[in-house]
Amino acid sequence: MTSIHQEIRDNFDRRMAVRVYNDQKVSREDMELILDTAWLSPSSVGLEGWRFIVLENNGNGKLESIKPPLKEVAWGAQPQLDTASHFVFLLAEKNARYDSSAIYQSLVRRGLDEEGVKSRLPLYQAFQERDMKIADDARALWDWTAKQTYIAMGNMMTTAIRLGIDSCPIEGFDYDKVNTILDNAGLINPETEGIASMVSFGYRLKEPKHPRTRKPREEVITWVE
Repeated sequence: MTSIHQEIRDNFDRRMAVRVYNDQKVSREDMELILDTAWLSPSSVGLEGWRFIVLENNGNGKLESIKPPLKEVAWGAQPQLDTASHFVFLLAEKNARYDSSAIYQSLVRRGLDEEGVKSRLPLYQAFQERDMKIADDARALWDWTAKQTYIAMGNMMTTAIRLGIDSCPIEGFDYDKVNTILDNAGLINPETEGIASMVSFGYRLKEPKHPRTRKPREEVITWVE
């Protein structure tokens, strides 16, 4: 392996889902870079149907005020809510149908004029109606944007471990109740978006007791000549 190959492999060998962090805070500079990699992540048809809410665990901010209700409904986040340096809530856009404003704006951002937009929309219509079969299913449309947020989350976690920062992806929570909590806190508009996942960042309190395990590599990766 070259030095960069070894460095990347070492980063991924160290990465793990950290649930309990020490009291060291992630710097603003490092968090901004982590968030930049989410912002710059790819998305299906260039939609960017996401939003990332960042809360710092500083003892007196917004996260502190919503911790109690969150801990009641987010069983997978309880130790992280108490110890993580930062929390990111990944939100997915709702109703991103081919004829929605979200799709239209994504095309405009890429420099298409009105004629260009009109010529592209039938392709997206066929994609959603024929290929994915989601165009008339609100839940399926949200699932489509929600799964794209995992690209951004993966990039954030990879950037974090490259900086020596630990993280933990979190799905263990009641989605409807967390949406209500975030709505009541004035953080989301539940008519247009909903939480897809959470991820915490910080520095591990201690090394794991047991080594990380994976399926045999040859069962997971198939080369086709």
